[in-house]
Amino acid sequence: MSAVFAFDKSCSKRGIHLKESFRKLIAFSHFESLSPTRHPKPSCGTPAALSNDVPSTGHKEILVKSFPHSRLTRLAAALALATTAAGANAATTWYVATTGNDASPGTLAAPWKTINHAAQVATAGDTVDVRAGTYKEYVTVANSGSASAGYITFQNYAGESPIVDGTGVSCCGGNGSIRGLFNILGKSYVKVSGFEIRNFKSTTNTNEPAGIYVTGSGSYIQILNNKVHDIVTTAEGNNGNAHGIGIYGTAATPYSYVTLSGNEVYNNKTGWSETITLDGNVTNFTVTNNVVHDNDNIGIDAAGWWGMGPSGHDQTMIGTISGNTVYNITSVNNAAYAGSMGADAIYCDGCTQVTIERNLVHNADIGIEAASEISGHVASAVTIRDNLVYDTGLVDITIGGYDSTVGGSDSITVVNNTLYQSASAQGNGFQVQYKATNNVFKNNVVYISNGGSFLYYFTSLKTTPVAMDDNLYYATTNPSWVWKNKGYSSLSSFASASAQDAHSKYADPLFLNLAGHDFHVLGNSPAVGAGTNLGASVVGATDFAGNPRVVGAIDIGGYEQ
Repeated sequence: MSAVFAFDKSCSKRGIHLKESFRKLIAFSHFESLSPTRHPKPSCGTPAALSNDVPSTGHKEILVKSFPHSRLTRLAAALALATTAAGANAATTWYVATTGNDASPGTLAAPWKTINHAAQVATAGDTVDVRAGTYKEYVTVANSGSASAGYITFQNYAGESPIVDGTGVSCCGGNGSIRGLFNILGKSYVKVSGFEIRNFKSTTNTNEPAGIYVTGSGSYIQILNNKVHDIVTTAEGNNGNAHGIGIYGTAATPYSYVTLSGNEVYNNKTGWSETITLDGNVTNFTVTNNVVHDNDNIGIDAAGWWGMGPSGHDQTMIGTISGNTVYNITSVNNAAYAGSMGADAIYCDGCTQVTIERNLVHNADIGIEAASEISGHVASAVTIRDNLVYDTGLVDITIGGYDSTVGGSDSITVVNNTLYQSASAQGNGFQVQYKATNNVFKNNVVYISNGGSFLYYFTSLKTTPVAMDDNLYYATTNPSWVWKNKGYSSLSSFASASAQDAHSKYADPLFLNLAGHDFHVLGNSPAVGAGTNLGASVVGATDFAGNPRVVGAIDIGGYEQ
């Protein structure tokens, strides 16, 4: 047995005070399992001063003349006024093109030149169609849409691909300020769709660039089908931060009903911060069908307890992270981590009432994690189901605090996932760390080909942190379970010592095409019909592929036969 130590850097910015800590990482004779080096959270940056540039002209005013005072003319006047009011409130489509002029009327024939000009004019129900071309500017939305009039929509003109490029754009106001290429500051009913957002950079830790930045409080924000890439801090070794897409609830009233869907977010260098972040008082959110890849810190993060929101309103909650593909996520080349692995593909860091389902995760330092890094707090009521996770550097799924001084995990339910480590991978299957209580690990397939462990529970605490049963395990090398810091080489010996996995099996799951990462199982697989139906609220309605989750007796793993 050997011991390895990793050192966590410290950060103290804008009210977030984090302790330095050492992490003791245990390596066993048949494998080496490193608990991930964790990270300080992003700073609670305030928005930079952003230009509003509001036009002085009232673009929807209509002049109505007076009428003589007869019954007929009074009726005509009333009709005219009604028509005027309807016209004043009617939704308008505005147009922006690189060849336009902000003094133009904003029509298709005479478009405006800058998106930011349109963002000052557009009101509830309006749409801003942006033509192809490169726009070197940052955009700040001046108004909100409404439930009655509709969203303010910023979108690509049909069939065209506009680019918002940060090259040469000032970043970001100093004093730790965050500025996005798109900024939504306390607005509601705003939609941003179909843009490429790229090349925004800071060279100091006093400026934090973002691709899309949403902060304050509001509701009904939709970020759809955008490409966000090359948002970079070059000060990663000096507490620098950058943000791909950041949603920050900073008020007692939450940012609610936030949808991030269909985006591709990649090639970002974010320092201590994350690629996609929801932090603070954020509720009723969905993060679905995004592709997040080749970033040097956490891919998708739902966070709480970092001081982003006011006391009692500082936890991302009630949401779904589903259908995302997340890969090539590692902190190895991030100077903030000093060469160590510690980046999650998907991380619930202190979130609650969140479902993480039907995601494809591979080639990340950590696949999926639910825990809290803040002492006295936990990630809670999180369901992790129907995910495929493979070839991670440290572990596929992990719960519990990374050491005894931080927070933990409570009521995390991990069901019907397929976890795989190929011979070239370094990680384990499932990991349990400190301060883990009332958790469940059932109906999962765990296949290990790299000498790692199916379960790595490395503390020697006397508590039982997780209930485990009805899982299917298989290893092509020496099988290994670690329970309370002691290793076991057979399912029977592990089950006897731990009083877990009484009905679990050790057998080849018979994947359809393991080399091609097709984790469907054959009809004669021991996974078929071998799980326990824990109820629709737990196992969900569909499997990884979107097919019915329960067909007769429920299967083990991410797919239903």
